[in-house]
Amino acid sequence: MIPTEQNKPKGGSIQSISRAAAILRCFREKKKLGLTEISKMTGLHKSTASGLIHTLKEERFLEQDPETSLFCLGLDFFLLAASAKPALCDVAEPFISQLVESTGETVNLAIREGNEIVYVAKKESTHSVRIATYIGKRLPLYCTAIGKLLLALSQDDEMNRLIDETTFTPYTWNTIVDKEHLLIQLEKIRQDKVAYDLEELELGLICIAVPILNTNGDPVCAISVSGPSLRMDERNKTRILEKLRETALQIQEELSRILI
Repeated sequence: MIPTEQNKPKGGSIQSISRAAAILRCFREKKKLGLTEISKMTGLHKSTASGLIHTLKEERFLEQDPETSLFCLGLDFFLLAASAKPALCDVAEPFISQLVESTGETVNLAIREGNEIVYVAKKESTHSVRIATYIGKRLPLYCTAIGKLLLALSQDDEMNRLIDETTFTPYTWNTIVDKEHLLIQLEKIRQDKVAYDLEELELGLICIAVPILNTNGDPVCAISVSGPSLRMDERNKTRILEKLRETALQIQEELSRILI
């Protein structure tokens, strides 16, 4: 049971805030939850939980799937989460700017949240054709370069669990839509420490991603360069990958001193 004001008294705490916090903490254990599950996990009566959930929805800290009625963490929650990692984003920002200048393409930094990636930093290309991502946006793992990379670098049991929970949607004719083909690609990604999205999420869009690792060799996040296929020929992809790896290493070294 998640601690609430009912089962974990706190001196001077405000009951409604403690209860709302308990509801948000439920999503550490599971990505999507129904009202009954949240009520059981927090020890709150259904009517109490329902009122708090409604308020959290209004404030965009929770979202509700219209088809299943299940709840998940909302956009404003992830925007705050990104702000709560100032060292990561602040350290990465100058290197991201340099990478945009040297490649001429859009650069993203993202973390994994369940079976999705969440963008925590971004700098746009100066070209007229830009990439429709933003800080706080969530996308699937299986059809994005950063997503496949972070999936491949996770532990085997976690990787298989995440894949089993995936609903494969064919966004384009290049999208991987079955576990067998995804596993083959993930094995290569794990070996090479680089992942590509070759028009798998959006036609005409190519993305290259590499990891940023902690001192134990585990991924903290990943950084990517995205651009239209007309500019991302083989020669340019090779050049960008080299710059990406240099940038990731620079960020790793800086983070190792102050964060990880």
